[in-house]
This record gives sequence, structure tokens and C-alpha cells, in this order.
Amino acid sequence: MTDKTEYIWRDRKRIIFGLPWTFTVYKLTKEKLLIESGFLSKKEEEIRLYRIMDLTLHRPLGQRLWGLGTIHCCTADKSTPEFDIRRIKKPSAIKNLLSDMVEQQRDEKRITAREFMDDDVPDFQDGGHA
Repeated sequence: MTDKTEYIWRDRKRIIFGLPWTFTVYKLTKEKLLIESGFLSKKEEEIRLYRIMDLTLHRPLGQRLWGLGTIHCCTADKSTPEFDIRRIKKPSAIKNLLSDMVEQQRDEKRITAREFMDDDVPDFQDGGHA
């Protein structure tokens, strides 16, 4: 069985000297980010792009020497509220691509940041006041 999904970006987490000798693979489609990890026992996390709230690029000296970086993501996803896209090539370009795609998905689905802020919405059913 072949995987016919069209990926916009795909990379592996890298180790020493920037070599991709790990069992973590990042895949980006139009609507979601997939993080596949493991060798004998595989795990695949799926994060819908419109749920990503914040992106932060970290480039410590050790990673910068090899042209790598880590993108920290905060989401509105209950099972994966935070995750890292670790030690990838071209991290700044990937962060910008991901940021643009997140905004595009929010526009297409007509989702605003207000929809993620459950605590700010008054509960009128229980007699709450605005």
C-alpha cells in the first residue's frame, strides 16, 4: 500500500552534525502537521493547522552551527497543547511557511482567536452576566 498524500514539506529530526539519523519524521499537508516517531513501536500525532496558536523559533549555538533550529508550537489541541519540531533544516523558512498556512486555514474555516478562548465567554445558561 502506498501513501499518496501530497506533502508540502517533509523532514527528519536531526542529530549531531545535522545528520537525519533519527526516527522522527515531520510531514506538512495543506491542513495538518503530522509527527511520526518511533522505530519498533510507531506513534503518529496529527495537529490541525488552524489549532496552532503560537510559533517560536529557537536556534541555540549548537544548532546554528549546523544550520538547524527548533520550532516550539502552542496549540488549542487538548491532547497536544505544546510540541516541538526539533532540529530541522531551514527552520526560519519553515516557521514562516507554517505561520502562513495556519492563517490560511483559519481564514478558510472562518476561525477567529476568540473561538479558542473558552474562559472569556460568559456562561448565560448558568445565570452569568456579561
